[in-house]
Amino acid sequence: MAKSSTQYLCSECGWSGGKWFGRCPECGQWGTIEEFHEARPAARSRTVAAGRSGAAGSGSGIGMTAGQTGSGAGGPIRAARTGAVHVPEGFATPITSVDAQDVSRVSTGFEEFDRVLGGGIVPGSVALIAGEPGIGKSTLLLETAGRVAQSSARSTVRSSDDQSGDRSGSQSGGRSDDRPVLYVSGEESQAQVSMRAGRIGAMSDNLLLASTTDLSTVLGLIEQVRPRLAIVDSAQTIVSQDVDGIAGGSTQVREVASALIDVAKTLDVPVLLVGHVTKDGSIAGPRTLEHLVDVVCQFEGDPQTALRMLRAVKNRFGPTDEVGCFDMSGEGIDEVTNPGSLFLSDSDAPVEGTCVTFTVDGHRSLPIEIQALVTNSVLPTPRRATNGIDSNRLAMLVAVLYRHGRVPLLTNDLYISTIAGGLAKEPSCDLAVAAALSSAAFHTPIPRDWAAIGEISLTGQVRPVPRLEYRLREAARLGFTHVVVPRRRKGAKPLRIDGLEIIEADTLARALKAMGVERR
Repeated sequence: MAKSSTQYLCSECGWSGGKWFGRCPECGQWGTIEEFHEARPAARSRTVAAGRSGAAGSGSGIGMTAGQTGSGAGGPIRAARTGAVHVPEGFATPITSVDAQDVSRVSTGFEEFDRVLGGGIVPGSVALIAGEPGIGKSTLLLETAGRVAQSSARSTVRSSDDQSGDRSGSQSGGRSDDRPVLYVSGEESQAQVSMRAGRIGAMSDNLLLASTTDLSTVLGLIEQVRPRLAIVDSAQTIVSQDVDGIAGGSTQVREVASALIDVAKTLDVPVLLVGHVTKDGSIAGPRTLEHLVDVVCQFEGDPQTALRMLRAVKNRFGPTDEVGCFDMSGEGIDEVTNPGSLFLSDSDAPVEGTCVTFTVDGHRSLPIEIQALVTNSVLPTPRRATNGIDSNRLAMLVAVLYRHGRVPLLTNDLYISTIAGGLAKEPSCDLAVAAALSSAAFHTPIPRDWAAIGEISLTGQVRPVPRLEYRLREAARLGFTHVVVPRRRKGAKPLRIDGLEIIEADTLARALKAMGVERR
């Protein structure tokens, strides 16, 4: 008979332990620890007499199951629970003889989504899409389901029109494209999902909706429908009746993920799985959940802005440094193929206190406009307010500007921000931050077609940054004519970009002088 052990689980973050606490030791929430019983199989070891095993094979061990160990003549032999089975010859083949054909990926209907996944969804794969509540995970996947379903319906109509005279050809061509898309929601009813689908334009007869929290029902639907794409929203709401534990607990999430992976690999059906995150941003549930699935994507963004970023944290079928940009609106999610214009203001006239820099996110370079405001402080301690910039980095740059750039800002209130929720936290943005502060302090605007890229050290040196050529090519594409960059290392080839004048500077003072914002 299986033994049961009493465990305690936090419904907020998934922490589990053998002792009850009023406050969760992991996330610090009160009253979230609940008791559950997790069934574990007993260690069914058996002892076989040596004389009985000797009839099957002599002392060489022939006839023993895998894991049996002998203790000598007349001694007991312990047998493992799992025994070896007969494997036919040719079951394991040389890797050089395996036919590695290109897999036909399923397009999500979003070019940005496809790029993050490595070109589309691989059949039989399981991808986990995680993000904060209200960030738009369900909206993104529902619109993806609608686009895949609509493309399947169009391909079915095309196939029937082109092959109307050939019944056999109609059955063979497009069989993999006319399958429906299955969307299973454990958080909303069918009416609620349908209402949202109508708002974002994801309505299609080829899109099947189901509302259930039972894992057996979900598996039965996938086996019955054999969909082109299955979406389960979410892993923390689906419950298996064969496993103890509450919904969202470590045991349940592990069982749900394992069952969905098994059915996806067996039926060659791709599955998109929604995952919740804890307060610290990590995926809720056991850490093994991220190891089990094939792809892990983080859907990020500031709820106060419309910009959303999709990043691949793990990808067995593509790169992990790609980033997809999306725009969240009341009509759904739109992909942003050219995000450069999102982080730049529309004004063409130069304005004091602004400077543009270029960051690198994956294989994409993004322009970031930094705005600074310097005022006289009436407080005993001057105020430092930042948005999109590391406050500790700002404190360091203010000290370096005072010491090596002759820009006195220690007694001023400083307000510095980026445009449209962009992040300028990498060291390559230091020079642009310093230039924006100097421009605001001396009331000297920097031309709109100028940019600054470089890291500033405590000694006032402008240090090189990685992937400088990526940034410069993006600057030239957007119409910038002058870029101040760090001086190249000795022996390095000079960079030449058509239509772009590259100004090299080795110190902060020379960089500010080149942009015309030094102290006169």
